[in-house]
Amino acid sequence: MRRPIIVMFCSFFCFMSAPAAADMAPQAPPNRGALFKVTDAGHTLYLFGTIHVGAIDFYPLEPRVSAALEGASTLALEIDPLGDQAAVLEAVRQYGLYPARDGSAAAAIKPEFKPRLERLLKQYGIAPESVARMKPWLLANVLAISEFSAQGFETSLAVDLYLSQQARARHIPVLELESVGAQIALFGRMTVAEQSLFLEEGIVAIENQTQAAQVKELALAWSTADAAGFDALAKQAAEDDSFSGKFVQKVLLDERNPGLADGIARLLAREKNSMAAIGILHEVGTGSVPALLRQRGLCVQRLY
Repeated sequence: MRRPIIVMFCSFFCFMSAPAAADMAPQAPPNRGALFKVTDAGHTLYLFGTIHVGAIDFYPLEPRVSAALEGASTLALEIDPLGDQAAVLEAVRQYGLYPARDGSAAAAIKPEFKPRLERLLKQYGIAPESVARMKPWLLANVLAISEFSAQGFETSLAVDLYLSQQARARHIPVLELESVGAQIALFGRMTVAEQSLFLEEGIVAIENQTQAAQVKELALAWSTADAAGFDALAKQAAEDDSFSGKFVQKVLLDERNPGLADGIARLLAREKNSMAAIGILHEVGTGSVPALLRQRGLCVQRLY
């Protein structure tokens, strides 16, 4: 699991599109994602598993999720997609862009990848000059988002964004468990060589249709609350020995899960009724957030 998982794990990418409409949809919505009930000392927190893209038919969410939000005094997200846009721009400038005339992603990759990159930019209707200053990691994720869109999944319909909109409509405060700067800095830690490999692997995954297949697999698992499917995806991520796969497992999962668990535990202790929503693959596999919460002595029940 490479590029699709990367985008799913970082809600920063929700900032890269316009906000979605808040209410769309079919009657009697099915279970989606995963839902946990966390309790301690008379306090209750519902923990929901999201993905950072969406489709119109994802909404509305099923009644228990809607009720959990309705009854929450606070909603916690990894980062708030409707939050500080200036902070996003500054973090992208700091970690994702070369200074003027000081480099480009195309110049960093191997020569044989340059025409392949040009073909993908043309395929997605991306003007080369619009991405000329992007570092390889950022351009890789722009390509990934474009492929998501080609498969019918938009960051403008992301589940985190929908929840943030719904919370605001109900005057429920939105708490950030992380910061957009911290999320983007994770990518910025890669060396130039690592970023170039990251982009090259992304190009290959798009060309050989691996990414399209994985996007559909992950979205289907989320839209049907397929617990076995999530476990299989987590296993694939853990066993992926590509550079991107190792980055996902070690940095985007193992490194972030303890901090997410700490923030959720603090929210539970502070609020009598609250809700948290984080990327679904933070909630499955070894070292998951629910497992870490159990290690802290909290009662964690999986509802689906």
